[in-house]
Amino acid sequence: MKVLLVNPPSETAIKEYLGAAAPPIGLASLAAVAIQEGCKVKVVDAVALNFDFHQLEKEISKFKPEVVGVTATTPGIYSAYRVAEIGKELGCHTVIGGPHATFMDVEVITECDAVDVVVRGEGEVTFSQLLDAFEKDKLSDVAGITFRDGEMIVRTPKRKFVEDLDTLPVPAFDFLPKYYTGNSNFGAVMTSRGCPYCCVFCSSSRLFGNIWRGHSADRVVEELSLLNEMGIRNVEFMDDTFNVNKRRAIEISKKIRQERLDISWISSSRVDTFNVDAAREMRKAGCHSLYFGIESGSQRILDFIGKNISVEKAEKAVKKAKELGFRVIGSFVIGFHHEKVEEMDKTIKLARKLPLDFAQFTIATPYPGTKLYEIASRLGLLFTRDWRRYTTLEPVMKNIHVDARQIQAMLSKAYLSFYLRPRYLLKDVTKNKGFVLRRIFSRALPNIIRDGIRTVALPI
Repeated sequence: MKVLLVNPPSETAIKEYLGAAAPPIGLASLAAVAIQEGCKVKVVDAVALNFDFHQLEKEISKFKPEVVGVTATTPGIYSAYRVAEIGKELGCHTVIGGPHATFMDVEVITECDAVDVVVRGEGEVTFSQLLDAFEKDKLSDVAGITFRDGEMIVRTPKRKFVEDLDTLPVPAFDFLPKYYTGNSNFGAVMTSRGCPYCCVFCSSSRLFGNIWRGHSADRVVEELSLLNEMGIRNVEFMDDTFNVNKRRAIEISKKIRQERLDISWISSSRVDTFNVDAAREMRKAGCHSLYFGIESGSQRILDFIGKNISVEKAEKAVKKAKELGFRVIGSFVIGFHHEKVEEMDKTIKLARKLPLDFAQFTIATPYPGTKLYEIASRLGLLFTRDWRRYTTLEPVMKNIHVDARQIQAMLSKAYLSFYLRPRYLLKDVTKNKGFVLRRIFSRALPNIIRDGIRTVALPI
């Protein structure tokens, strides 16, 4: 059986502003599963390859697969539908997975006649059984899927999460195209799944479970070694929180050094899981940057989000990380449905106060599968269900204190007031070779001005 796995064409802010596309590790994992089942496999990352639908259709026609599998985030779901339509026109079985399809499975099947099956949640074991079920025409035997049976929509029982991640095959990294940031190629690994935290805007704990599960240190080093053999030195650890398990983080770091792997890497951390002993070992093993989900400068909003952290704890973690030699990226969210302008200002002021190298600001977006979506739906706060607009760069949810235009303006204020400080610009030019000015603001500034920054006082 021939299997084609697709990351559909879509516009992303990361690709537009940074010139980089994130490797779809999920597709590489499914490719490894299909290969293990004896299938002939091809992966097409249309985002990285800059393919439009016409080019993608040519690829599908040329490969002649029996199965076309598509992954999709919420804003990319309509592009996934189009891929399914192309596959169906060519006589293929069509499968959609990913976070949006997992939580909106019935809607996906109902909206797009070209979708045969939705895979819910973790896909590897389900996809393996699904390939066999297509040949035997016994979809009802596969747990964790939703499919159409005549006029009926069938949802099979939820599949249990994989307890031992090391039992899964190593992702087929060599089936992905090359990924670049600037002149450097980079790769990605995901060393753990599941999140014991339940932030209101995040679906991870529901998608992968609220029990943290991690690959062994040996397995992580095996994947990193494969990337090294492919000539990849820059690696992103895509775990929600890499250092939840301090002991494992230290073990992985020590093994990277023992194996003399030539890698430079970045990982995420919560401010309350940041540990000095683990951080020192990570730094020695080539981890150069930490991504902290700080989220808000308002304690009330932090409590609503469910972060279970304090502003003071965030300040201490960032300061210590800088002392240990890390570059630090801070992530912030504004525009929750009951957030006031003064609280958004607190977030902006906190970002400016902290010794951050980069800051990412987004607008609170109620993605399906999150508690925030349930709240917004229950209270009738959704402006739209046009999923293309769920990019975190524009309001799609009503705020009881602030209108949408002002929230948009606050996002612009956040970026401009953080990045256009004279001392920051000087550091950007001298240390980062003008990265922010060249890669971000040359593209973003016209849009920021268009979105109404003049409606808000801007302290520089």
